Amino acid sequence: MEGFLLEASIYLGAAVLVVPLAMRFGLGSVLGYLAAGILVGPVFGMAGADTADLQHFAEFGVVLMLFLIGLELEPRTLWDMRHRLLGLGGAQVILSAAAIAALAAVAGLAWQVALTLGLILSLSSTAIVLQTLNEKNLMRSSGGRASFSVLLTQDIAVIPMLAFLPLLALPALTGPTADIFGITNPGDQADHSAGSSAEPLMTLVDQLPNWATTLLTLAIVGGIVLAGHFLSRPVFRFVHAARLPEMSTFISLLIVLGIAFLMMLVGLSPALGTFVAGVVLANSEFRHQIEADIKPFKGLLLGLFFMTVGIGIDTRTLFDQPVTILSLTLILIAVKAAVLFAIGFAFRLRRHDLWLFTLGLAQAGEFGFVLISFARQQGILSLNQGQIGLLVISLSMLLTPALFILYEQLARRMRSRTPERAPDQIDEKGRVIVAGIGRFGQVVNRLVRMSGLSTVVLDSDMATIETMRRFGVKGFFGDPANPALLDAAGLQEAAVLVVAVDDSVNATRIVRYARSQRHDIHIVARARDRVHVYELYQAGADDIVRETFDSSIRAGRYVLENMGFTEYEAAKLSQTYFKVDRAAMRDLASLWVPGQPVHLNDAYVARARQLDRDLELALTDELHETNPMAGEDVPAPFIDTAEEDALADPAPRAETA
Repeated sequence: MEGFLLEASIYLGAAVLVVPLAMRFGLGSVLGYLAAGILVGPVFGMAGADTADLQHFAEFGVVLMLFLIGLELEPRTLWDMRHRLLGLGGAQVILSAAAIAALAAVAGLAWQVALTLGLILSLSSTAIVLQTLNEKNLMRSSGGRASFSVLLTQDIAVIPMLAFLPLLALPALTGPTADIFGITNPGDQADHSAGSSAEPLMTLVDQLPNWATTLLTLAIVGGIVLAGHFLSRPVFRFVHAARLPEMSTFISLLIVLGIAFLMMLVGLSPALGTFVAGVVLANSEFRHQIEADIKPFKGLLLGLFFMTVGIGIDTRTLFDQPVTILSLTLILIAVKAAVLFAIGFAFRLRRHDLWLFTLGLAQAGEFGFVLISFARQQGILSLNQGQIGLLVISLSMLLTPALFILYEQLARRMRSRTPERAPDQIDEKGRVIVAGIGRFGQVVNRLVRMSGLSTVVLDSDMATIETMRRFGVKGFFGDPANPALLDAAGLQEAAVLVVAVDDSVNATRIVRYARSQRHDIHIVARARDRVHVYELYQAGADDIVRETFDSSIRAGRYVLENMGFTEYEAAKLSQTYFKVDRAAMRDLASLWVPGQPVHLNDAYVARARQLDRDLELALTDELHETNPMAGEDVPAPFIDTAEEDALADPAPRAETA
């Protein structure tokens, strides 16, 4: 017992220490778990004697992951995406696998090993690529959407790969295999024989003819589909009737474990059955509950699986042959990039979208660790081949940030060489200029125009301008932060300027320029938070609207109404809160110091606390005016002003130019 607790503490401690550091440096959690495993095993030699048993247990995390992938893939969504999945994604998997397998065969590997490596290395890192695309706001680009389609196809392709790889391990197909350099490994025979000498699991199909095996397999898969469709609802309703939260977790785990066991009984991969079950349950109303129950176990076991992979990596191979490992990694990236470039060009991706698609998916993926482990168990890959494969996959994933940096350099050069679209010639004048026609600006512009006033709309997104024109709203393309464009839009004649751009720096710059040109123009500006409000006040804005302020007050009013206040009382309290807070904002703006966190500004904090007390008194007085019979038990202010400021400005910010 003591040994188990010590080993568990070592694994958990390594994960807690290394994985957050990997995330902080943008390497992703997968590489973090691998690094933690390498530290525990090869570096410090702290892995226990039961690592193999631990890995078998941790492999269940892969089964849970594939179940959750299936759970997120609604059949209707898959059908709607069939052209991209089968075309773009299918071409990438097939052509990349063929190219890598051909090179491996030329290097002297047996065709079974070459094909296995081709399939494994054709996959990319879903975890790292999707995280990077979201962080860099590239998911909505054409290249980002194409990359997502390919990653989704690859995740689905893992299932048929798991079903196909055992066929390559048939005795009639496998024989003495050379290592990845084309040299026969003396340890292969012993390794393979050792793997084959283990007592196989008895299944229901061991003594059946082939036709009966096929029928039984189809019957079990069909039973899983029918049970998921017809039995899941009554079973979950029965369980939820007990009103015990843990029972929901029990039934979710029972589904996965039971299906995995059934698939093992017919000699198929448990992951195949759980994936099918996940797809079937994707349309269930209990889908989100199942996902919430399974996800913590999946994350824990999958992290443990990647740690055991790291423990099993032979770092001596890397140190003995660093040039070879690095060369194989660069060759892999080059081959996949060439295939991706050709496919992307054929599917009409151009310029920076094409390079995002090419470089973003050129690495190997985390499913490669799963498939290499599976191929080793099936006796397809030798120990040496598996070790080299793990090192190549890890190193290619480690180079992913460098690939995205290369993409950004190429995209920047292409933008610099491409002449920017000239701003539109503004042939209209209006008393109101709306700078920015996003969600905020659209509502303002529509209200003003429907009230019979003319507006001039400016926006730097051509797609947004074209979309608005299709709905009959005329706008002009150009950067509203460009002084020349503001002047052309009639800044000298306009009565009101509405600054509704998303970028807070540009918003402040527009306000400052407009105020420098016109002291009499009324400026209404959109602010992201309190700190931005202070910046806009100092720049010269007249009316400032925080993005979520009005909606938050409305939500607070609904809370008051449901806590016993009448609609009139709640409305009056909300109006008072709005007026007092608006005055407080102007008061605090004079004490705000650019670049200094508000919680370190003593004068600001003292004044904010006093204003909070004034707000509470104002609300109390208002309540007594609207309801003289009200008692003294009056709610405190909705939110502490100083606390809100500290949350809005957690770190120093430089004053914008």
